Amino acid sequence: MRIIRFHSGRIALINVAANLVSVGIDESTYSMKKWRENRLEKEQLEKINIQSQLESLKNQVNPHFLFNSLNSLSSLIDDEPEKAEQFVDEMAKVYRYLLQTNEDVLTTLDTELGFIQSYYHLLKTRYGAGIQLTVDVPAQDRDYQIPPLTLQMLVENAVKHNVIHADKPLQIDIETTETGQLLVRNNRQRRAGGRITSNKVGLSNIAAKYRLLAQTDPIVSSDDAHFTVSLPLLKPVRV
Repeated sequence: MRIIRFHSGRIALINVAANLVSVGIDESTYSMKKWRENRLEKEQLEKINIQSQLESLKNQVNPHFLFNSLNSLSSLIDDEPEKAEQFVDEMAKVYRYLLQTNEDVLTTLDTELGFIQSYYHLLKTRYGAGIQLTVDVPAQDRDYQIPPLTLQMLVENAVKHNVIHADKPLQIDIETTETGQLLVRNNRQRRAGGRITSNKVGLSNIAAKYRLLAQTDPIVSSDDAHFTVSLPLLKPVRV
């Protein structure tokens, strides 16, 4: 009887050990699978980031924008040479920023707003009273960070998809909230007839950059009156 009990106890221990080994193998397999999935997701996001940077540069420094800018400059040279000189200065700032910051991961909100003012100057010269920009960002919020060219993409998106006319001005508002969000809003006045179909490349690029930074995606909301994008603001890194 003792021998039988001994063997029974030993078999029970072996079974427990085998179960533990089996569970350990299963857990290891699951962990390895999740690690591979996370690594693949990270590689895919990195690929998206590279593609978005290239796509962003291609979209922003595009021949149409350059052509329109040069047309605006040409119309100023003879009639308003002083405005033409200022236009050239702002245009140089825009293209310098586009080329220098496209590879950066983050920039301060203050720097981005400075750039958007130069970009807006070019748009204002072209559209006149047809476009208005209001910035309401207090000084204490300007040290926050965002991916560079984010505001430019959103402003360009508003210009691309809406009527711009002195009698129906496109109003773009940029402001921050007490909850650490940056709001970019424009009134909606869709183009009649040849409606432009949005491929949402700009918004996708912005969302991809925020995911790479382990941040929540921007929130897009729209109704018949307004189109609004809410962007997370990142706290500056203190050294």
